[in-house]
Amino acid sequence: MAEVTRNIGLSLGADICWPLCYEHLMKRLDLRIPVEGDTVRFQVERVTIEPFDLRQPVKYDVVIDRLTHWYHTSREWIKKAVVMDDLYVFNNPWSVQSMEKHTSYAAMMKLGMPIPETWMVPPKSYEATPDLKPTLAKYAKLFDLGALGRELGYPLFVKPYDGGGWRGVTRCTNEQKLKEAYDESGKSVMHLQAGVNGYDRFVRCIGFGPQTHCVLYDPDAPLHDRYTMEHDFMSASDWEHLRKVTLTINAFFGWDFNSCESLRKDGIWYPIDYANPCPDSQVTSLHYHFPWLVKSYLRWSIFTAATKKKMRKNLDWEPFYEIAATDMSASEKLDAYAKVAEARFETERFDEFCDTHLGHLDEVVWEFFASREAKEAVRQKVAALFPVHEVEAFTELFWGRLQKWRADQRP
Repeated sequence: MAEVTRNIGLSLGADICWPLCYEHLMKRLDLRIPVEGDTVRFQVERVTIEPFDLRQPVKYDVVIDRLTHWYHTSREWIKKAVVMDDLYVFNNPWSVQSMEKHTSYAAMMKLGMPIPETWMVPPKSYEATPDLKPTLAKYAKLFDLGALGRELGYPLFVKPYDGGGWRGVTRCTNEQKLKEAYDESGKSVMHLQAGVNGYDRFVRCIGFGPQTHCVLYDPDAPLHDRYTMEHDFMSASDWEHLRKVTLTINAFFGWDFNSCESLRKDGIWYPIDYANPCPDSQVTSLHYHFPWLVKSYLRWSIFTAATKKKMRKNLDWEPFYEIAATDMSASEKLDAYAKVAEARFETERFDEFCDTHLGHLDEVVWEFFASREAKEAVRQKVAALFPVHEVEAFTELFWGRLQKWRADQRP
């Protein structure tokens, strides 16, 4: 029996709190996991940004990527490592690069999900290029923005087709507001999307591999209060429905890690924003829910690294489309989609692995979030975001919510 090391890389941008917690917890866990006759240990390292030879071997077995959705050097390094070195990365970089919100809306419409009515409109203004004028003169049709607004109904939302963390999102209650929002959109290509007016629940479901967590969400609250601490805000059947929706979307696009927002109206859940493959992971917004996320990072990365899980480099949509083409009911289709997703995430194998090798994780995490190291991670993130005179107050606010989580989760 040999002792082998699995290397986990953290590809980071402005992240502060969760990587510190992750690193501290990996040291506390000090894992030695038997796999196929060997004893597997783990080394965690932050991935640096530097020139690289395309033939240069990559030391990592798994990389948790929080950077390449906007930083191209790291994205290309990761793509090269997947192709040449069989790296497993959260998330598939080709999918993140190409599957913007526009594609995700269209794909889930194809699968029969009740996506609100959505239109794309040409941009208000353009970057001048030699071919622009003849192209627009020949083919661009004048359109009546007000007529689109009347067809969709008010209030509606104007938002960039490719998303961007609430960038450029405007709620329009009448035609004047719609025209103002369009005028202000500049060169951005925009969607107009019908509002789900009269909804009674707004839920964000976070998915990490086969793990899911639903939170009652308040988009009108300050950022640090949007993830509410409410319990029992929906039935077990609603929870299971959103779990299946989240797993389906994530498996379809090759995303290990993503969050899905849905609105409930008259008992129907409408997915409205679910192309978030680098979702918020900060204690300053997640607070009470932050320990769940840290545990999910740990479980899925340890599992994929220890078992050398193979990454699906290509997106295979046919199993989903075959289900969509049947005459099954919507709920039966969702069940079938979820089975495909569970197989791709190897849920049964993952659960067995966690039960066998990570049964002590909950207690270790529970103890950690009472530690000086945990509070310092909170303080560092708060100091990076808040004015100096507010650092102490908000550190205590978030720390208090973590202690509330500990009280609720006492082993």
